[in-house]
Amino acid sequence: MLFSASCKRHKLNKTVIPQDSTQLAVIDTLSSKPTDSLHEASPNSDELKLSVEEIDFSYLTSRSKVSFKSKDQNIDNANVNIRIKKDSVIWFNVKVVTFDVARGLFTQNGITILDMFHKEYYQFPYDTLSKKFGTTLSFDLIQSLVIGNMPIKKRPKDKVSKEPDFFLLRQSEGKILLDNYIGEKNRKLKKLKVEEPAVNNSLTMEYDEFTQLNNFLFPYSSLIELNQSQAGQLYQTLIQIKHQKVELPDEPLTFPFTIPTNYQRKN
Repeated sequence: MLFSASCKRHKLNKTVIPQDSTQLAVIDTLSSKPTDSLHEASPNSDELKLSVEEIDFSYLTSRSKVSFKSKDQNIDNANVNIRIKKDSVIWFNVKVVTFDVARGLFTQNGITILDMFHKEYYQFPYDTLSKKFGTTLSFDLIQSLVIGNMPIKKRPKDKVSKEPDFFLLRQSEGKILLDNYIGEKNRKLKKLKVEEPAVNNSLTMEYDEFTQLNNFLFPYSSLIELNQSQAGQLYQTLIQIKHQKVELPDEPLTFPFTIPTNYQRKN
């Protein structure tokens, strides 16, 4: 998603994102679990004791490698710097080889992307971005993509079931269904699946390589799979994020972002 607008005309070597067959087998196994065993947790149920371990922070910085593959584009191991003010701002800067090619800013209202190569910029509210990618997108969902927290906190009405090695916490929000797979031992979100049944689109995020970061476990690796149905055809987008260095600074961060006057707005 970070590259689809800003880098669409760069000619890059086509490199298929490696897919670990073991990992995909795990995804398929989890996805095939029956959901009819889901139930509303009763007052005496053990599921009420389920607490999800999440990362609490004010600011976050990351140096990461991002790969992106869609029907139109392949980008392999782009260097991305990320800065986050929790629940407020996500700032990123993208380098391909040694060149700054894009800078972006997510806020609660939408996203702005600077194409620094072509001197153009794009602005999208989330409803437009959702139509473009065929799934409901929001700031909270994108923040979850980076840090591995649940986009919607656990609520009393949410349904929980215990499966081998994980808890399955099911939520509904408007037209979408969210399945949160919580690790039995570490209580971390290991997989999130977002579906919009009416249009047969889905977004799956799987987290791995949990490593101690301050007092938290942080997923240093994530794989995002977006399946979009268009005119009877299924199109898939894969995004792989490998964080190399992550910090939770105490001091406020800056988010340098201006649109140069000579940049042309594009749709």
